[in-house]
Amino acid sequence: MSSPQTHPTSIDEHLSIPYISTSPPNPFHHFDLYVPNPTPPAKPPLICFVHGGAWRSEDKADHAALARRLAARTRCPVALPNYRLTTPATPLRHPAHAADLLAFLHFLLAWPGPADADAHGPPYDPTALYLIGHSCSAHMLTSIFLQPPSPAPPPSSADALPPAPVPTPDTLRPAPALLAATRALALSSGLYDLDLLLRAFPAYKSWFVAPAFGRLRTYAPWNTAAYTLRAGAAHPRWLLVHSTGDTLVHRAQSEAAWAALRALYGEEGDGDGDAEQGGRRMVERAWDSLTEEHNEALAGEAYPRVVGDFILDDMQWRASARGE
Repeated sequence: MSSPQTHPTSIDEHLSIPYISTSPPNPFHHFDLYVPNPTPPAKPPLICFVHGGAWRSEDKADHAALARRLAARTRCPVALPNYRLTTPATPLRHPAHAADLLAFLHFLLAWPGPADADAHGPPYDPTALYLIGHSCSAHMLTSIFLQPPSPAPPPSSADALPPAPVPTPDTLRPAPALLAATRALALSSGLYDLDLLLRAFPAYKSWFVAPAFGRLRTYAPWNTAAYTLRAGAAHPRWLLVHSTGDTLVHRAQSEAAWAALRALYGEEGDGDGDAEQGGRRMVERAWDSLTEEHNEALAGEAYPRVVGDFILDDMQWRASARGE
């Protein structure tokens, strides 16, 4: 692994930047940007951390401390987006939350940079993105960067509101430029297979699954552990992280995604996952590095180390492959 930067770092903070402009402004369509100083000669990649909260809660500001730690460790800018939530006042169905995230990621590709900054253009390389998802945002990111199969008939719903539309390959299709720019995804304590989740935690159905997807007999169409690679998306690497102290999401979720991704990349026959492609595995895991509870892990020192060092290692590997 690459060594993190150890010299003192100050952080410039650009808060509540709209990625979708509306009147009046919608805070759920804003993001915060944390930029380490001094800036390196060449524009660094951008790290994006997408909060969890069961599609129903949390805010980008909740993770400001994590963004600062990631920026200081990697010397890369860190963006924290908001997205609309499912609440009694806003009964949104999937894929509305992920569609907001996709709009944010597309926005980053052409954004000219913060208006209050002196630099020309954004303070990052828009062709180099590292994406981090936690809990439900791991489902959102895999819904975007993996492709669902041809849709089956929609499950029957007992809700007054219609259920989430059955996904198709076009539902959350990322632009080719976004696929090309995405270097790696790090997913922690993620949700992928909702039926598997509800067998372990039946109360979650009424709490947040039914509000976001509909009250259904099965959620198989939204099992992103059964999705495939999108065309043009075989190059990003993946890191799956799960804390040993997490009692809110069981490790079977991460194990299902791990096994599925290894199969997609042809690494499933490698025992502990030591297959290499160009000197690095395409799918890696960290099952034993974190010990805290589901969200408390984000506030600890181990999380930015594990995720940040994965990003630094990938940056070094890709620079070496380019002969830099």
